[in-house]
Amino acid sequence: MRKINVAVIAGGWSSEREVSLSSGRTVMDNLPRDKYLVRFYDPAKELGKLIEEASAIDIAFPVLHGRFGEDGCIQGMLKILGIPFVGSSVLASALAMNKKAAKEIYRVVGLDVPKDIVIRKGELVDGQKIISELGHRVMVKPAVEGSSYGMSLCTGEEDIVAGVKNALELDDEVLVEEYVEGTEVTCCVMGRKDLKVLPLIEIRPGPSYPFFTYEAKYEPGATEEICPAPIEQSVCARVEEMGKLAHRALRCRVWSRTDMIISGGRIVVLETNTIPGMTPNSLFPKAARAGGMSLSDLVDKLVQLSLEDSADSW
Repeated sequence: MRKINVAVIAGGWSSEREVSLSSGRTVMDNLPRDKYLVRFYDPAKELGKLIEEASAIDIAFPVLHGRFGEDGCIQGMLKILGIPFVGSSVLASALAMNKKAAKEIYRVVGLDVPKDIVIRKGELVDGQKIISELGHRVMVKPAVEGSSYGMSLCTGEEDIVAGVKNALELDDEVLVEEYVEGTEVTCCVMGRKDLKVLPLIEIRPGPSYPFFTYEAKYEPGATEEICPAPIEQSVCARVEEMGKLAHRALRCRVWSRTDMIISGGRIVVLETNTIPGMTPNSLFPKAARAGGMSLSDLVDKLVQLSLEDSADSW
């Protein structure tokens, strides 16, 4: 049987370039060579080459985190080139990447989300109003960014104003959200019509980190990640259903990872990732291993699911 030509696309232009390259190497190293011929493209350096060789590619596996990858841009280009790809469509990618748009969809389907105030570039930052509506501790984040870039936990009026100013350097729109204290978990979802939830992971950043920052995610030993998460079965079932609901509501395809906070009887959805990290230390591979899947099994399954559903809509 002819081997399938897979184009692994990683690197790119975003602030998450190095993580993307690591994810790309993991995918390349674990695609079974008895089934696949693997090509690698870094669009920041080889975009022309990717376009020239499009006709020889059976399917693309984008692991471009952040802007120009996770936001629908690369998916749109692959659609134009006629290349099927692993993961979500242009629309789903763009919706999930924009935290404000995603939250509006979560609310429509009944998912709980943090209260927020949106601030756009050029608008006055009213610290007192923010505190009166959201409390003294808030999370400030760019509307469109990944891996916690530009995010800060702010306490008090001056800190909030500074946090908003910092976030506005990365995006024209910033979300200021109520700080929800509790247990952070992540829910990894795979599949087509019949969705499978991998074992949940509880995330416990070390004492040096106020939340799951970029450094806490990628510095070895900075965060304790417990899988399966030690939470009650009834709560676990609720989290799993919410992860699947978020996946469907955003029209995600093949895989996604949704982060949540369990706070008393409340389960709050934070965001959904349509291209989860695939480094050796990333959460999706860790959940897959806990569910009995090797990295090779995981990447093979993602490609096969995508080939079965390659006619996905925009």
